[in-house]
Amino acid sequence: MTVNYQRLISYVEEIMVLNHSSASALVVIKDNEIVLEHYGGYHSNLVSSVPITEASKFNIASARKSYLGLAVAFALYEKKIKSIDDYAVDYFDGYDKELLANTTIRHLVTHSHGLHLKDDGTLFREFDAGKGWAYRGINVLMMTDLINKLYGKSFPELLRVRVFLPLGLYETAWYTNPNDELVKVIDNPNEAANFKIGSTNDGSDSNLHTTAREFALWGNLHLNEGFLNGKQIVPKEVIQLATKVQSPNYNDIEIPLNGLFWYVQDTPSLKSEIGERVPKGSYQILGITGPTLLVIPKHNLVVAKMYNKRYNYGGDNYLHYLREFSNIVADTFN
Repeated sequence: MTVNYQRLISYVEEIMVLNHSSASALVVIKDNEIVLEHYGGYHSNLVSSVPITEASKFNIASARKSYLGLAVAFALYEKKIKSIDDYAVDYFDGYDKELLANTTIRHLVTHSHGLHLKDDGTLFREFDAGKGWAYRGINVLMMTDLINKLYGKSFPELLRVRVFLPLGLYETAWYTNPNDELVKVIDNPNEAANFKIGSTNDGSDSNLHTTAREFALWGNLHLNEGFLNGKQIVPKEVIQLATKVQSPNYNDIEIPLNGLFWYVQDTPSLKSEIGERVPKGSYQILGITGPTLLVIPKHNLVVAKMYNKRYNYGGDNYLHYLREFSNIVADTFN
């Protein structure tokens, strides 16, 4: 089958311009082969900025949750967390046990925990655990701290040894110092872009950078259920834990469904960031700076998209544009 990628490339470039991103990248892996690499724009919105290339490393913001999700899957597989339905109070010290109430690990990794932080750092409950869905940050901090405690090392270091090095991902890291290969992030189109680097590389900061190619290879590891380059790099069961639906049963059928942080397509839902034309069993992760990693097992397909603009295009209607990207991918390979 000869695939025409032009509509997909045009859409990625169009949103780059509309959202005032200075950079874009698109990598497609089909049947374990990189079949498309497209790079556009520059490392920042300054006139002196250098062009985007295959070596450019983007801050992937919340897409880092897929990396944390794999670490959680390892902990479940190795029984460091005995069950996904264990109560959070059995693992977390320093939190109000009455406030955590019936919150489980499942709730924390599927955004169904109902916990939120006030501006002053006070933890409060928005809704009963398992009775709703809200995208908050406290669960990521909690699970990062837990994995780091259970393994006695940071989850980035755990993944570096177990996954990145065996897979050959040498450009994926939590950066704490700027360098010429890092793409700056635009907060305001009228202001100069800045590096988004953290004070630590323990996974608690949103400073994970990777190339579009390695982002796609990360997705391809999951697509192949951990088996690549002639060896089982990650146990199949670990990948399945991360990428199968783990959400509790909701009364609202339009709530997004999650694996271990990944968005997973089951019956299409309007509040999901995965478009309705994407096949069942597909999964996706994305970030506020524009990265999207979409895996469609039905088509043996991985698509990675990168930008460098904080906040996705579309304002209150941003979900439409996120969904449309995955719909165009699905249409391209149907």
